[in-house]
Amino acid sequence: MTAAEIIGLSLALLAMLAGMAGSLVPGFPGTPLILAAAIVHRLCFGAASVGNVVLIILLALTLLAMLFDYLSSLFGANKFGATWRGAAGAVAGGVIGIFFGLPGILLGPFVGATLLELSGGRDFEPSAKAGLGATLGLFIGLACKFSICVVMILLFATNVIFRSIGT
Repeated sequence: MTAAEIIGLSLALLAMLAGMAGSLVPGFPGTPLILAAAIVHRLCFGAASVGNVVLIILLALTLLAMLFDYLSSLFGANKFGATWRGAAGAVAGGVIGIFFGLPGILLGPFVGATLLELSGGRDFEPSAKAGLGATLGLFIGLACKFSICVVMILLFATNVIFRSIGT
């Protein structure tokens, strides 16, 4: 590996780590950022970068992560009786909760989902249950996205390193 390739790989991995950290934030496009970093790295370094097959796998993993995120939120909300208000409230509460540190991140989705369910005219108990379901679904989706991000970064890094060793 040349010095330029090492710097390029390091910058791509930094962008990917930002995407991985961002995958824990509701609504942040963590997996697309990882995919974009891999594509930019490929455009800059050509044959010394990631292979076409791995890029296709990264694209498939990005789509899979987005699907998991959507379906887990929907499943968690529906399983516990949430309406669309509960699911939207969980996302909004998660985003707002970021500004309040760890307690906000943990409680924000529940509070947001419960408040929006209450605003729809539901009683407290079913609203709180729906809030719990929406929150659990949101956290399951975040865990899936984070796991897929780890796989994407490891796949990219190992492929680039093995391709550079072989050339």
